[in-house]
Amino acid sequence: MELVCQQQHHFDVEQLLAQLPQRGQAGYVSRPTVYRTLGEFVDAGLLRTFELGGRSVYEHDYGYPPHDHLHCQQCGKLFEFQEEQLAPLVAKISRDKNFAQLSHRLIIQGTCAECRQQQRRQRKRVDLI
Repeated sequence: MELVCQQQHHFDVEQLLAQLPQRGQAGYVSRPTVYRTLGEFVDAGLLRTFELGGRSVYEHDYGYPPHDHLHCQQCGKLFEFQEEQLAPLVAKISRDKNFAQLSHRLIIQGTCAECRQQQRRQRKRVDLI
């Protein structure tokens, strides 16, 4: 619990396991225990989880303002954003479709500015050759 609370960004099981003591060290926690505990934290409303690139990603859910995500397919970075116009739009769509909305999650897939800039530099190098 302590390590999960210290996470400042999104994380997956592998990232969490890398920060835990290894087998034979004091405080060792097995992989199944980590998976089970994360599931319990999700059920308790402490964490949210979503699938991203075939892996489960976790983020804090308590006392955290609603937000959505931009996911760079090149470097894998996940950027959070808040857009005030999005919530009313989602609510309107739900009403129009006679759908009882509980929540929403938007993940926009694409390429971040840093990766696009790196791609342009690489293209320029190839053009010079």
